[in-house]
Parts: sequence; structure tokens; C-alpha cells
Amino acid sequence: MNKEMLLSLLETNARYSTKDLADVLLEDEESVIHTMSELERKKIICGYHTIINWDKTNKDKVMALIEVEVTPERDYGYDRIARNIYRFPEVDTMYLMSGKAEFIVIIYGRTMQEISNFVGAKLATTQNVTSTSTFFVLKEYKVNGVVLDEEEKKYDRLVVTP
Repeated sequence: MNKEMLLSLLETNARYSTKDLADVLLEDEESVIHTMSELERKKIICGYHTIINWDKTNKDKVMALIEVEVTPERDYGYDRIARNIYRFPEVDTMYLMSGKAEFIVIIYGRTMQEISNFVGAKLATTQNVTSTSTFFVLKEYKVNGVVLDEEEKKYDRLVVTP
């Protein structure tokens, strides 16, 4: 079975049925189910997610990207520091980066104040963290390849008179 194609299909749309996946991959459904289970067990498939445009709901949700600068630890580098940060339940996503800051941490909260409290009380006081810079997301346009709010704008031309 072409595992890369299976992964690509699931990444595009996690709601494909195993029957539809089997048809596209020219495999039997049981083989697809077995392969997906194996990929889940090996932590290659780590979850199935839905993209939601929260701006169109009544739920208050604020997203922040936080640059975190740290001093690496001898013999451990960044991994132990990262573990101390990503274990906070507020942390949704975390990346080791090249550039000015070592980490980018993505968190969600109900308000900017809630996120500020987390940064000030928990993140900034974590051992080896030397500085943080918080960036609040004001509007999402495209998430994981999906355009969230594309409105066709009709531009009427002005009438030109002599």
C-alpha cells in the first residue's frame, strides 16, 4: 500500500471513509484499516483535526504566538526546557526554531488578559527562559491550506464622463 498517498489523503480530509480511501488507493478496506491502525500506533498519524473558523461562532477565542528565548542546558540542549514548557496545559503547539528565538509557542485563551497572565506567571518564570515576545493573532485568513473567509468582492467601475 502507498502509505504516503494514504497520509496525504488523510491530511487533506480526515473525514474520508475507509471505503473511499480503499477505492482511491486500489486496496481492500481491511488493508486500509490495518495500515491506519499501524500508523497510529507508530505515532505517524497523531490525530484527526477539524479546521474551525471561530470568528463565525459566539465563542471568545484568542490565539497568541510567543517567541521564547532560552539558554540551552549543558548535556541536554533544548529538549528538557521544551518539555518543561509544553507540559503546561495552556500550550497548544510548540516548535524549535532557527532565528532570533529558540521556540515558538502557540496558545489559546478566552481573552488577551488570560494569555498575558500565563506568559507572566508561568512561561517567563520557567527556568532557562531569558525573554518572551507575545504576538496576538488579530484575524486568520488561511489555516492549513484552507481559506477561512473568502468573499467575492465586486468592484464596480466608476462611470467616466467626458
